This record gives sequence, structure tokens and C-alpha cells, in this order.
Amino acid sequence: MTEKTRGEVFADSRRNQVRDRYGSIASGGQLKVIPAATSGCGESAGSSCCGDSSASAQLGYTPEQLASLPEGANLGLGCGNPTAILGLKSGQTVLDLGSGAGIDCFLAAKRVGTKGSVIGVDMTPQMLSKARENAEKGRYRNVEFRLGEIEHLPVADNSVDVVISNCVINLAPEKGQVYREAFRVLRPGGKFAVSDVVATRPITEKERADPTLWSSCSSGALEVKEVKSLLKRAGFTDILVDLKPTGTTPESLQDQASIGVVSADIQATKPRN
Repeated sequence: MTEKTRGEVFADSRRNQVRDRYGSIASGGQLKVIPAATSGCGESAGSSCCGDSSASAQLGYTPEQLASLPEGANLGLGCGNPTAILGLKSGQTVLDLGSGAGIDCFLAAKRVGTKGSVIGVDMTPQMLSKARENAEKGRYRNVEFRLGEIEHLPVADNSVDVVISNCVINLAPEKGQVYREAFRVLRPGGKFAVSDVVATRPITEKERADPTLWSSCSSGALEVKEVKSLLKRAGFTDILVDLKPTGTTPESLQDQASIGVVSADIQATKPRN
């Protein structure tokens, strides 16, 4: 067996940190208290942005959308509403990267209808179990959840119409690989439409090395020019990164904003040829 490279060790460490953190949230356990100005997720799964419907409303979810969800589907962990970026259509197949407890999958399922389908992929077993329970409670027959890393999607080539994600890609240590995988599974003409955080200034090496900052959707963020470059290299066209207007950052994301990380809607297209 070959020895792992420094980059591989870093990637494994970050995935484990993220898996542990969000596994704890899914289980309803207490999280380590994160100092102010570093975390957008509070100290427990019942505080701050986690499970707070008012925070979710600030992120772009309507009261009707929130009311339609099964209890436990909204953990308040996002930084936007990816289902609102594009006009999802009946019959489409939608893939959610890092689907958590299922909030965006269930909203997408209503948009694509019984002729469409939604696939959620998450690497945290506890989240996967919670999402499947929520699907049963809500009787969602056109939604399925698969265990997997978003850098290595358990999804066939050219099989989905739209890829969505909500504040997850920043947590991945190999973002270029995530974009390449999204490109692979999309059909020609397919759309990439995610909400994520981006950096408005360079993130320092010290900040990158802090596992708590990384796993709280802060120091893993890339600058806009880096996001666009990686999407282009993956093969995408019509790339758009739309930063949320200054002064509209929800309370749940104020701590990220303090180190220059803000929420954005990101769109791209897989060419037809």
C-alpha cells in the first residue's frame, strides 16, 4: 500500500471532521461550542441557524415551503434556497449534493411531480437515516437517498437534468472533483444551480488549517474567480456567481461574513455538444 500524500491526508481529515459534525447535528446531540465570529451554526442543533425557521425564511424559503416539509427536514443548515434559482419543471430528474435531512430534495420533489425524480447524496449515515425517515413521514415516493461522497457520486453518467446543493461544496476538500462529477452526471444541456458560500478576500493558511472554521462553512470557501475557473475547467459554460447584496446577510451567516465569506447563487450549464 502506498503512503498517502499530504493532500490526501488533509482531504481525509476534513471529510472526517465534517462527517462527525453533521452526524452529531443529525443525531440531535450537543456540538462543541464554536467561538463567535467563526461559526454559522450555533452551539447545538436547536440553536442559531440550526432548525430555526426564521433563519430559513431569511435564506429565501417561503412560509408555504417551510410549512409543507416533514417535521425534522429543516435543520437550517443552508445559505440559500437552491430550488428557487431555477424554474424546476415537471418530469425532471434532480440531484442534490449533500442532501442532509432532505429539505431541498422534498421541495424539488413537489416541483418535478410524480413524473420526475429526486436523488439526494450525503456522506453522513446519520443524515441519510434522518432523510429516509422524513421521506417516509412525508410519503415522498419520487425521492431516494444514497450514501456517498460528492467527489465520487453514486450516480450514472448523463442521467440528471439539474444538480442542486446548499452550502455543501465549500466543505469538500476537492472542489474541482465535485464540479467534474456534477458535469459527468448531467445530461447535455443540464443545469448546475447551487447556493454556497464564497470568499470575498483570500483565506489565510491559518484559517484553512482550522478544522472548526472549515466544518462550519467558513474557511473552505473559494474566491469567485476560483469558483469560475474550476467550473470552466470541468467543462461548464454560462457560468454565473451572484453574490447576495451587501447588508442582506442573514443573522445565521453573520459569523462567516466577519471573515469575508458570503452566500451566493452559482449557476452553470453543461453544453449540448
